[in-house]
Amino acid sequence: MRPILALSLLALVAFFGNPASAQQDATAAAGQNEIRLGMSADFSASARALSIELYRGAMAYLTAVNEAGGVNGRQVVITAYDDRYQPDLAIQNTLKLMKDDVFALFSYVGTPTMIRTLPLLRMRQAEHFLLFFPFTGADASRIPPYDTFSFNLRASYDQETKGLVDHFVAAGRSRIAVFYQADAYGRTGWAGVRKALSQHGLAIAGEATYRRGSPYDQSYDGQVAVMERIKPDAIICIGTYPACAGFVRDMRDRGVDGPVATISFVGSDAMLRLLSNAEQKSGKDYTSRLVSSQVVPSYQDDTMPVTREYRAAMDRYRDALMPPDSLLYPGGKTEGSEYAPLPYSFISFEGYLNAKMFVAILQRMGADPQRAGLAQAALTLGELDLGLGQKLSFGGATDRRQASDQVYYTVVQNGQFVPLKDDDWEAWSKR
Repeated sequence: MRPILALSLLALVAFFGNPASAQQDATAAAGQNEIRLGMSADFSASARALSIELYRGAMAYLTAVNEAGGVNGRQVVITAYDDRYQPDLAIQNTLKLMKDDVFALFSYVGTPTMIRTLPLLRMRQAEHFLLFFPFTGADASRIPPYDTFSFNLRASYDQETKGLVDHFVAAGRSRIAVFYQADAYGRTGWAGVRKALSQHGLAIAGEATYRRGSPYDQSYDGQVAVMERIKPDAIICIGTYPACAGFVRDMRDRGVDGPVATISFVGSDAMLRLLSNAEQKSGKDYTSRLVSSQVVPSYQDDTMPVTREYRAAMDRYRDALMPPDSLLYPGGKTEGSEYAPLPYSFISFEGYLNAKMFVAILQRMGADPQRAGLAQAALTLGELDLGLGQKLSFGGATDRRQASDQVYYTVVQNGQFVPLKDDDWEAWSKR
């Protein structure tokens, strides 16, 4: 751990309470009436669509569970704090949630924030705080020394980027460039692309970066100019929806029309909303030759019971799923600041699955769930089909902490992302 980070963590721990001096019960149980999950995410800044939709999806499942009596008579609730996608705020929020004595940390959003909070879990491991199902595919929560403090439902960024690279290379597109966020998230994705290319004896053709928090309406002409010089066969973007949408818009405006791929964290539905609005104003095509990898299947796929269940829950509860205004508008509402929720999205679907998996773990714990027994309950859950048509599981001989390895691919048709099957990649061949 870097000295400055270590000192800042120690200072915050001292401020919010030292676990040894507090004499907290290391086997803390859920409350008699509720089980509280703690969430730190960006509800009011550049990545807010990601956090809001993840929260809404989780609440769609939990609301139905609570209406039916909860889990063994306890309501399952989420205590959420806004970190504005800033690591220091995420640390403060995590310490507050620990002081709140939440049963588990749940669905944190983002790599740079998660990476900075994992050391807290290690420092306070005697209290058995665990992070379940963060919205990130970074390796930090999958490899030592922090792998034992987190459970992941989704596939990793390495798996997403490898799939994209393999498909592009098979289609004759070997000069692959990267547009990425200049932080831990972007570097993780960049490393995944580099690793995947190296397996084909290739290297990254070129790269351009942007600063975390960059808005959609700024110019990305500088990054586009880099791509014009490189002339790649394809570009893989490791970013969030405002920056990736702005980059795609400016590329198409300058006549750069090669394939562009994004990974799951981008928030493809939120990105598509920005690009579709821009198309209506300009009359230009911003959404063709755009592919996005996902870690959940299409929520439009009626063959899966859980997609029908998810859409019914989102329809039933709709705006009642929104986080409180104090999270969304910490400075008060201003003109144009209101967030318009998406009816459905890949992210809220992931949030729904996160909540469904966590409730399955809670149900296994019986009438008196103890935080100290949470990891064991997850590791011994066995194979579980959430309605996806695939078995998910933790544990096993390798002490597995990631339930799914599945990556899906989508393209835009008729104003929405639809599945891209393996045979369809031939249409992306370099001509």
